[in-house]
Amino acid sequence: MRTVRGLYILIVLGWLSYLAAIDLRAESETSFSIPLIDLDQESFRQVVVDREKGQYLGHPTTVLLEDGKTILTVYPKGHGRGPIVYKRSVDGGLSWSDRLPTPANWATSKEVPTIHRVVDAQGKKRLIMWSGLYPARLAVSEDDGASWSELKSAGDWGGIVVMGCMEPLQTGAGHYLALFHDDGRFFSSESRKENPVRFKLFKTYSRDGGLTWSFPEVVYESNQIHLCEPGIVRSPDGKQLAVLLRENRRIKNSHIIFSNDEGTSWTKPRELPNELTGDRHTAKYLPDGRLFVTFRDRTPKTWVSPTAGDWAGWIGRYEDLVKGTAGQYRMRLKDNHKGSDCTYPGVERLPDGTIVTTTYGHWDEGEQPYILSVRFKAEELDARAN
Repeated sequence: MRTVRGLYILIVLGWLSYLAAIDLRAESETSFSIPLIDLDQESFRQVVVDREKGQYLGHPTTVLLEDGKTILTVYPKGHGRGPIVYKRSVDGGLSWSDRLPTPANWATSKEVPTIHRVVDAQGKKRLIMWSGLYPARLAVSEDDGASWSELKSAGDWGGIVVMGCMEPLQTGAGHYLALFHDDGRFFSSESRKENPVRFKLFKTYSRDGGLTWSFPEVVYESNQIHLCEPGIVRSPDGKQLAVLLRENRRIKNSHIIFSNDEGTSWTKPRELPNELTGDRHTAKYLPDGRLFVTFRDRTPKTWVSPTAGDWAGWIGRYEDLVKGTAGQYRMRLKDNHKGSDCTYPGVERLPDGTIVTTTYGHWDEGEQPYILSVRFKAEELDARAN
C-alpha cells in the first residue's frame, strides 16, 4: 500500500511540475507584445575581443573616436574589481590589438571602469576613464588614448559604476552631466550599508571639459524601489534627457525619468514596459532616427522573460520612451550560460550605420566569461521582425 501511495504522490508531483512548466512557458511567450529576434547562433556577427583561459573578464565600456573606426575599450580582470585591461580596434571592431600598456595604479581598480570622450571650451579633446567605489578616481588621456595618467581621486566621494553615463550639456561649451548611484556603502569614507537599504541616484557636473567634477547631488532616493545603473538618452530635438534605470529589488520593471532643463530637475520615476526591462541600459541612435538600446535581460519576480539572464537588445523610437510603448522589436544578442552574469555593454555606431556592441558573458558552458562584440545593421533585421 505504501508503495502504491508513494507512486501516486510521485505521479501527482510530476503532473504539477508539468503544469507549472506549461504556465512558465506560456508566461514567457506572452511577456512581450513585439517580435523577438534571436541572433545567438549568428557567429558571423561576433568578434572575440579578449579571452583568457581560467580568467574572469567582465564589464567593458567602449568609445568610438572621430575617425569613425578607432574603438577603445576598458574592462576589469574580475567581476567589477580587478586590474583594468585596455585594448584598441582600428577597423571598427573587426579586430583588436593585444592588451595595451596601462599606468601602474590601474591595477588597483576597485570597480567597473568606464571610458568617455570629452571636449573643453577651447575645443581640446580628451578621454577620461573612471574607476568607482570610494573614492571615485579619474584617469585622463590628452592624445586619443596613446598614453594615460594614473587614476587620481575626483573628490571626497564615491559610488557604484561611476560613471555609467555622461552627456554633454547645452548650458555651455565643455559642460557635462554624469549620473551614478550608491546603496549607502561607498559614497563617503564613513559609509556603511543602511537598514533598510536605500538607493540614491546622483548627478554631478563638469564645467571644464571633464577634468573636474562638482560634489554629487541626489536626484532620487528610495528604500522601496532600488533604482540604479543609469543610462542616458537625449531626445532627437535635443530638448529633453531621458534616463533608463535598473530596479534592483526585482519587484518592479525598470524605470525612466526625464529632464527638460538639462538635468536641473527630473520627473518622478515611472516603470518602463516589459520590452525595456533589464539592467545597465546603453543606447545609440540608428541612421534613420530609431533607437537601439542594449542591456542585461532581468525581470521582476512577477513575470519571466523568454531570454532571461541573456544579452538583450531593443529597437524602437524615442517616442516609445516618452509614451511607455513597447517599441518595434527585441533581440537576444547572445545566450548567457550562467545565471544573469553578463552584459554591461558598450555601443557604438559606425559611419555606415553598423552597430558594434561589446560586452562580457558566459558565452560557453562551464567556461569563464570573456569579451565579445556583435555587429549588425538594423535594416538586416527589420524584415525578420515583420
